[in-house]
Amino acid sequence: MFLKIKSSRFAVVLVLFLGLLVLFLIQLVSFRLFRSSFLQKLAAKQHTYYIELEPKRGAILDRHMRPMAVNVATFSLYGVPPQIKDVAAVARQLRELLGLDESFVRERLSRPKQFVWLARKLDWAVMEKVRAQDLDGLYFIKESRRSYPHSRLASPLIGFAGLDNTGLDGLELRFDSYLKGTPGWTFVLRDARQNDLAISDSLQPPVDGYSLVLTIDEVVQYIAEREVDKVFQKYRAKGAMAVVLDVRTGEILALVNRPDYDLNKPSQEPIDSRRNRVVTDYFEPGSVFKIVTASAALEEGKFSLEDKIFCENGEYRVANHTLHDVHPYGSLSFLEVISQSSNIGTTKIAQKLGPATVYKYAKNFGFGAVTNAGMAGEVPGVVKPVSVWSKTSIGAIPIGQEVCVTALQLAGAISALANDGVYMRPFVVRAVIDKQGEIIKEYGPEEVRRVVSAQTAAAMKGILAAAVETGTGKMARSKFYRFGGKTGTAQKVEANGTYSHSKFMASFIGFAPVENPEIAIVVIVDEPRPYYYGGVVSAPAFKAIAEDVLKYRQMARENETIYSAKADGY
Repeated sequence: MFLKIKSSRFAVVLVLFLGLLVLFLIQLVSFRLFRSSFLQKLAAKQHTYYIELEPKRGAILDRHMRPMAVNVATFSLYGVPPQIKDVAAVARQLRELLGLDESFVRERLSRPKQFVWLARKLDWAVMEKVRAQDLDGLYFIKESRRSYPHSRLASPLIGFAGLDNTGLDGLELRFDSYLKGTPGWTFVLRDARQNDLAISDSLQPPVDGYSLVLTIDEVVQYIAEREVDKVFQKYRAKGAMAVVLDVRTGEILALVNRPDYDLNKPSQEPIDSRRNRVVTDYFEPGSVFKIVTASAALEEGKFSLEDKIFCENGEYRVANHTLHDVHPYGSLSFLEVISQSSNIGTTKIAQKLGPATVYKYAKNFGFGAVTNAGMAGEVPGVVKPVSVWSKTSIGAIPIGQEVCVTALQLAGAISALANDGVYMRPFVVRAVIDKQGEIIKEYGPEEVRRVVSAQTAAAMKGILAAAVETGTGKMARSKFYRFGGKTGTAQKVEANGTYSHSKFMASFIGFAPVENPEIAIVVIVDEPRPYYYGGVVSAPAFKAIAEDVLKYRQMARENETIYSAKADGY
């Protein structure tokens, strides 16, 4: 009986064992055939997590490789929610340490994820303060943050990059595809207790961005900004612009906009201060545009420098409009008409030329078209075709009314005269280079067209030198150099379409030195007060910029000669 009972129990146990074995086998086959992929992913998720590796953004350098935009090392804080037991406590500590909103931290750490950002781009001291708390589930990854060592220098030109190192404005945006680089990635391995072990063998290193070498000279930029700041503040102006060009190559050595902003704190200043006005704003140029009319007259052989033009004693009617000069002139020579900036004399010159010729030379000098200098947002300005000229246009366009230009277009035009009549395309980027300094893409001088003959350009240099020495530009005269240039004072147009009697654009365009021009400079001041004449407001700034830039360039050449001589001596 005892053996029978024992045998029955053994049979029951055996059946249960075999049943469980079959069940386990079925489950194993099921997992293997139908759920293996899911389980593998779950295991990988529990023991590894993905991290994107940020590339280093390329630097922006001036023409002498001095940094204007660089990267500094920072540390970004991330969390692994499954490793955090007391989310509320961590949220309170991060509020105290970093000023983070507790609800923000709690929401992030409650997500069913293995990786969540909590704070980006922290400096070393802040990182150490958090790390000292030894909080479970919180880790740091090394990143970089864009930094601008000169804060405001050339800020609307350079622009800025955002938190993720993506360009958001200026050259940072325009050349973002070169500067940004390509992100990499890796997987971090963890043990069963979710502790980080090491970075896995699965690694795709980031590809750092290329660097940008500008035509800008940091020293020239500083000189130009310093002088523009003086007039901007002295005359309580609405805005101001300046451009310094190398007349032989078209390289932009300095480009100034006021107002400007701090590149390290872009969100703290008005959006309007970010505008690169030199290429985005157009305006009626006023008398500086007379260089087009005068050059056309000489090139077409319609006038010589000595020809006399009667200026109607300051009052002259064109169709239903009466022109005036600031001073009533009788007869002036062609040279004096331009150097003294007679509206009436210039209009009489234009009437002899005819609308088609004036329009042709305006276009040849680059007006009414973008310069393609490499900056975003450039506008072409306005030069009306002859078919839409009114009866009074011949008395307006030749003296800089009914036409709209940019500061950069004016710089290109005056450079053409300084460069013996050849227009060189202005440009602001010299090269894109890699970390080893190898050139990826290069931009060089580009001759666009001959605007006037060398003989006409030489005659115009003489006229513009007289404008500084005895004409309306006397406040640009220098004790050290001989300058040439032209003043401009343009009434702004009111909302109702009439010319304002209280809002003006004061301008001066010129080159230096006259004998062998190196640089062209444009200074524009928007709504200066109480004085508004270009010869009073802008000409002194031109003089100060030109003198210091020429001295700086001469010093640089002398130093190069000294170093070269030393090298030869060795």
